[in-house]
Order: sequence, then C-alpha cells, then structure tokens
Amino acid sequence: MAGAAQSGEPKPATAARIYDYHLGGIHNFPADREAADAVAKLFPLVPALARNNRAFLRRAVRHLAESGVRQFLDIGSGIPTAGNVHEVARTIVPDAKVVYVDLDPVAVSESLEILDGDERSAAVRADLRDPDSILTHSQVRRLINFREPVAVLLIAVLHFVPDDEAAVDAVSRLCAPLVPGSFLAISHASADGLAEPRSDDLAVAKDLYQRSTTTPFHLRSRPQVERFFAGQELLDPGVVWLPEWRPAPDDPTDFTDRPALSAGLAGVGRVR
Repeated sequence: MAGAAQSGEPKPATAARIYDYHLGGIHNFPADREAADAVAKLFPLVPALARNNRAFLRRAVRHLAESGVRQFLDIGSGIPTAGNVHEVARTIVPDAKVVYVDLDPVAVSESLEILDGDERSAAVRADLRDPDSILTHSQVRRLINFREPVAVLLIAVLHFVPDDEAAVDAVSRLCAPLVPGSFLAISHASADGLAEPRSDDLAVAKDLYQRSTTTPFHLRSRPQVERFFAGQELLDPGVVWLPEWRPAPDDPTDFTDRPALSAGLAGVGRVR
C-alpha cells in the first residue's frame, strides 16, 4: 500500500520519497513528509525546484529520443510516477527501453509494481557509487545494448555523493562503455548566483535535510558540474540553470524571470 510501511516499523526519510512528495505523489511515508515540510518551511521554493527538475527531465528525454536514442539508463530515478522516462520517451520512440536504478528499496519496490508487465522496462536496486554493480546487473544487460547509443540520466542524484572525486569517478566509469552518439544528462543542486541571505537559507535547509534523512547532500558550482562532462560535447546552451535548458511551452513558470532561484544546474553531453 503506497505511503504505509508494510513491516509496521517507522521508515526513515529518503531522497526518493521526499522528491515524490514534493511532486504530489503518494509513494511516501510520514518521515518523508515531515522532512520535506521542515525544509520547505525554511526554503519555500523547494516544491517548485522539484517541478522544474522534473520539467528538465522531460525536455532532455524528449530531445534524446528525437535524436534517435532508444535506450535509457535512469540512475537515482526515485519512483517512476506520471511523466517519467518511459512514458515521455515512448511518445516519440514507442519501443524505447528504460532501466530505472535507485538505492532505496522502497522506491525500487514501488517501481516494480508500477512497471509490472512492461517487458521493455525494469527497476533495479544498485548504488551510483558502485558503477560496476549497475553496468553488470542482469536486468541492465537484458535491456541495454552498449554497442548502440545509450542515454545515461543522472537527474538530481550526484549531489547525494558528497565526495567530489568519488562522484567524478562514478560518472567516468558509467560513461566508459558508451559508444559515440550516446548521451549524459545531469541536473545538480547549486547555490551559485544566489544572494547571500538566500544562500544562508539554503545551507540551513541542507543541514536540516541531512539530519532528517539517511542521505548526504552536497551543493556544487557550475565548474564542478561541468567537470562531469569531461571529454564530451556539451549541447547548447551548456550547463545552465534548470529553466534555461531548452525551455518548452509546457514548463513551470516559477523561475522564468530569475532562473538562478531554481538552485539547480542542468546540462546534456554527447559522447564523441
């Protein structure tokens, strides 16, 4: 049952379920809602940040599908509720294959329930910090052919790997088997460009988030996010604020006038 702990034990908050709550989903527990509401009280724009991040995901997937990509590896996917990768991709490429990867067992369990009967999609539990466990997973190998272009999606997940070198190494290893014409899409939390009081608020919210959940959190600058795309061709307009990456008519309008308030950087790179 969505939103209820099957074991009867209280469930600690996790990033995947907090994100689901901010998007208006039902796949979350009381601890997730409490943590989300506490952060949103200090930083009221958080639900809008989640909406804008999801909008970037939609735009990126549409573009990649239109570019001919038929295979998507969504790492740190959370729960594939309405408007997620397989739905968006298949409006353009009906036979698109998608593997969702998350560390949260509840997110994976909910994903498997949602994807039941879908032979072209799978959800697996694995850790971004251990790329080999993802690349060699039987379900990944069943659906993803690395001899053909693949889109690796790291949407709002790398900021949960606080060690910079570990994060860069994980991305490099995930991209190592990708053939030319593959893509890497990233969104990442950042405080670049925010006024000092807002930056302080974000730091407080970040601290509260880390104390309320089992997941660490680390903001990065634009140059640090650009580093993840080393050796790739960054698509226009480069690494920019979430609302600035190829905006579409159906996007949220929360940060149209002040995109830096989205507190999220986004970019897409092509493997050469």
